[in-house]
Amino acid sequence: MKNVTITPVTPTDLEQLRNVSVETFTATFGAVNTPENLKAYLEHDLSREQLGQELVDSTATFYFLQVDSQLAGYGKLLRHAADIEIQRVYVREGFQHHGLGRQFLKFTEQVAREAGLPKVILGVWEHNDNALAFYKFMGYHRYGAHTFKLGDDPQTDYLMEKDL
Repeated sequence: MKNVTITPVTPTDLEQLRNVSVETFTATFGAVNTPENLKAYLEHDLSREQLGQELVDSTATFYFLQVDSQLAGYGKLLRHAADIEIQRVYVREGFQHHGLGRQFLKFTEQVAREAGLPKVILGVWEHNDNALAFYKFMGYHRYGAHTFKLGDDPQTDYLMEKDL
């Protein structure tokens, strides 16, 4: 893909961020979760109010991924004292398998290096085999797990990291 840009999301982009968040999360996980749990997650974790709070959190930064000025997806980074966490990276269906995820990971690694941070961390659902294989290919390794609550369903996310 050519003409890929990664740009910070601002509070004025809230509606666009919410729309792409709901679209990509539903496309990725809608078929493997109950409608009730999906609805609960979308209405709470991806609500306008929640995303609005996250947009003004000084430790969080959202980025839009654009291809030829078309919104292709988004990512969210959290800065911690010892690392940067990729908390979300979602690509719209029509833009998948074209290297955008790889570009966002490389972008994140550069952000971490510029901040003097030694590693990047992320969590990925234990049953997301494609993502697990991709992160492993990109040099990430598993170091633990935690519970991710989707509605009333406690799910396991594997924690992965890459030393820079």
